[in-house]
Amino acid sequence: MAETCDILISGGGIAGLTAAAAFASKGFSVICADPAPPVTERDAEGSDLRTTAFLQPAQALLERCGIWARLADHAAPLQIMRIVDAGGARPEPRVVKDFNAADISDQPFGWNLPNWLLRREMIARLAELPNVDLRFGTGTTALFTRTDEARVSLSGGSQVTAKLVVACDGRNSPMRQAAGIPVKTTRYGQKALAFAVTHPVPHENVSTEIHRSGGPFTLVPLPDYQGQPSSAIVWMERGPKAQELLNLEPAAFEAAMTERSCGLFGGLKLASRRTIWPIISQSAARLNGERLALMAEAAHVVPPIGAQGLNMSLGDLRSLLELAEARPEGLGDAQMLAAYHKARHNEILLRVKGIDLLNRTSMLAPRPLRDLRAFGLNALYSLAPVRKTLMQMGLGVK
Repeated sequence: MAETCDILISGGGIAGLTAAAAFASKGFSVICADPAPPVTERDAEGSDLRTTAFLQPAQALLERCGIWARLADHAAPLQIMRIVDAGGARPEPRVVKDFNAADISDQPFGWNLPNWLLRREMIARLAELPNVDLRFGTGTTALFTRTDEARVSLSGGSQVTAKLVVACDGRNSPMRQAAGIPVKTTRYGQKALAFAVTHPVPHENVSTEIHRSGGPFTLVPLPDYQGQPSSAIVWMERGPKAQELLNLEPAAFEAAMTERSCGLFGGLKLASRRTIWPIISQSAARLNGERLALMAEAAHVVPPIGAQGLNMSLGDLRSLLELAEARPEGLGDAQMLAAYHKARHNEILLRVKGIDLLNRTSMLAPRPLRDLRAFGLNALYSLAPVRKTLMQMGLGVK
C-alpha cells in the first residue's frame, strides 16, 4: 500500500527545502526526497561553497515560512551592486557603475549566505514542522499519474501517492524526464570557479561584478572570516582556462585572482577549497504536466549573473503557493497547473534570454567589441530612469 501526502517534492536542494517549509507552514503534508545526503559543514568533502543572494521578495518568502529567523545573523547585506568594465589591454577599471538599493528601497537589494549553511539551517527548521517528512538518501525513480493523483516510486522500493508532485530535482530532473517534458539547452563552453576569499580592503556590503573577456568575475560580500573581510567569488572563464586556474598552486592562483579583481580589494587570499561548475542556460518547454509542477533548475537554469537563479526559483514557489492557497481543494489539478505555467513561463523565458545576452556580452574577446561593451555600459547605466528600471527588474519588482 502506497503512503499518501498532499505534496511530494522531488529534490532536497535549497529550492526543494524552501518549498517543503513553505507548503508545510501552510498546513499541507509534505514528503521531500533526495538521493544525496546533505553536506552541512563548510569544510567537509562535497560541501557546496557557492553562495546564494536572496533578493528582497525571496527574503520575505523565507520570513513567512519561518526560515529567515535562523538565517539573519549569518547573512551579509548587499547594499550596492557595482558593475565594472575592465576590458582594456590590462585588467583595470574603465567604467564603474553603482546600483544603490537606497534609490528604490529602504532595505538592501538582498542578503548573501553560503549554500552549505542554508542547507543546515533549513533542515533544522524543517525538523520543527510535524507535517514534513525528509527522505535523504532516497531518490524518485518513476512517475505514474491520473487526473486525480500521482504515484511516485522511490529508490528504496516504496511508493508515495500525492495530489501534487513538485520537481525541484535539478537540471537533469528525473520527474521532468518521466513526464516527457523537453528542454532547450545552451552550452557556452564556460565553467565557473566558486570559492571564498579574505582581503584587506573591506567590501562595505558592495557586490562587485568585473567584466572582462571569458565571463564576469563576481565578489559577493560574506561576513568576516577569522577576523578578516571576506567575499564569495564566482569566476567564470572558458572551460580550458577555468580548468587551468583550478590546477594552479594556491600562491599562483591567489596572484591570478588578485590581478583579475583589478586589485580593488588588495591581495586576495583563498579561504576555502576551490570548486568548479559547468555553465549552461536551459528552459523547459512547459512547467506543468499531469499532477506535476516543475520549478527551480528542473524548469530553468541560467549563468550565475545578477543573483537571478534561485530568486527565479522562489518566484516559481510564490506562484505555486498562491494558487494552492486560493483553491486548496484543487491542489495539483489541471486548472491550478495550467495557471502556474501561464503565470511563470513568459517571465522565465524573458529572464533566461536577458541573462544569456549579458553572459555573451561579458565573454566578448575582440578589442573593438570590448570597447563597444564599455561604451554601451556607460551610456545605459548613466541614465537614471534606465538604472532604476534595471534595479527593479533585477529584484523582480513589476
